[in-house]
Amino acid sequence: MAKVHVTRAKGASRLAVLVGGGPAPGINGVISALTLEARNRGHRVLGIYDGFQWLMAGDAAHVKELDHDDVSRIHFQGGSILNTSRANPTKKPEDLDRVLATLGDLKVRYLVTIGGDDTMFAASQLAKRAKGQIRFCHVPKTIDNDLPLPGEIPTFGFETAREVGFELVHNLMEDSRTMNRWYFVVVMGRSAGHLALGIAKASGATLAVIPEEFPKAIHLQTVCDILEGAIIKRQALWKRQDGVAVIAEGLLERIPAEEMQGIEGARIRHDDYGHLRLAEVDLAFILKSQVERRFGERGAPITIVHKTIGYEVRSAQPLAFDCEYVRTLGYGAVEFLLNPGPEAERLDGALVCPENGKLKYFHFATLLDPETGKTRVRRVDVTTPSYRIAREYMIRLEREDFHNKKRLATLARAASSKKKVFSPEQFHSKFHYLVTDLRGGV
Repeated sequence: MAKVHVTRAKGASRLAVLVGGGPAPGINGVISALTLEARNRGHRVLGIYDGFQWLMAGDAAHVKELDHDDVSRIHFQGGSILNTSRANPTKKPEDLDRVLATLGDLKVRYLVTIGGDDTMFAASQLAKRAKGQIRFCHVPKTIDNDLPLPGEIPTFGFETAREVGFELVHNLMEDSRTMNRWYFVVVMGRSAGHLALGIAKASGATLAVIPEEFPKAIHLQTVCDILEGAIIKRQALWKRQDGVAVIAEGLLERIPAEEMQGIEGARIRHDDYGHLRLAEVDLAFILKSQVERRFGERGAPITIVHKTIGYEVRSAQPLAFDCEYVRTLGYGAVEFLLNPGPEAERLDGALVCPENGKLKYFHFATLLDPETGKTRVRRVDVTTPSYRIAREYMIRLEREDFHNKKRLATLARAASSKKKVFSPEQFHSKFHYLVTDLRGGV
């Protein structure tokens, strides 16, 4: 990307926009909507490339003044015309100061940040440090759907990501049936299982496993037991050798690091915000290897194919839902910054969100976790009817499997082979804890 000279008109203040974190369908629609609306109101708009990366370095050259022709048709496109990065200005006070100073050099009076929890946290810290010299509006973006928006309002990009993931899993389900084999499909979602559960529920996958099922730490052995139990139950009661398990990658955040040591496919690295780089740990391969080994050791080998769905959905072309949604968000960001009402005018920074057909602005402080000081995370509520309905259609070991003696004996026979025989008591001893000690099995 060539450096672009920005004409600095005397006395002019500008609205700028940048994108942080990973891609999500709809980013360009936000950029388009806010640029067109701000220009309609007589303001110039600067697009800042690569998130906070260059601002942190005091570099004011990696920007572009956006006009109508730059943005009028980009809302159909995936990705981000301004790129994005995970550069974190909150690690050092001097980085925050350089960001603010560089924005000042560019005569930026208003900044729109598009991103997830980390980018929102960065915006909140900048707003606090700017003391009103620059006003901030954050547009919530993440395919993980884990920002604390009110009610069931999704973050933009989630619906498109779910649709693309649904199509992929649907195809895998047909291949699974045709080839008599299992698929273990790991789906992106760092802290929450919304995307994995949404894809699994919509597609009718055999089962989903998400971190919210577990009240505390998650053990690798437990995840393998859930998957092994599902395979055995499907073989025993439906005489089927195929299935698709959709697994949230966020399980990795809560599996003790020592359990991953020495396992092939487990490369442990962290990003600038201190998060485990989940995409570099091949959870699907790890689970496939562990479960295949279990069946092989019993003399009953099975075929499992591992697949990770993530990068395929992040830069997809947005659905009509997200195209419409982000136009509202882009307009709302401009309204907050340039024409705030009495309540919004008192805020130096806020997150924009539609609620009950109206634009709402939530002060950053109300979105931070008082214990961690970081952005609160919205997780799947496993007590809701939506989750319970999803569980009803999964094939997993449940309480009744152990209370019904005939069914327990059938499961034990299905788990047995010439090499290793399971009695009903042994099957109970190995798997019963899954329906008593875990929240999701209660």
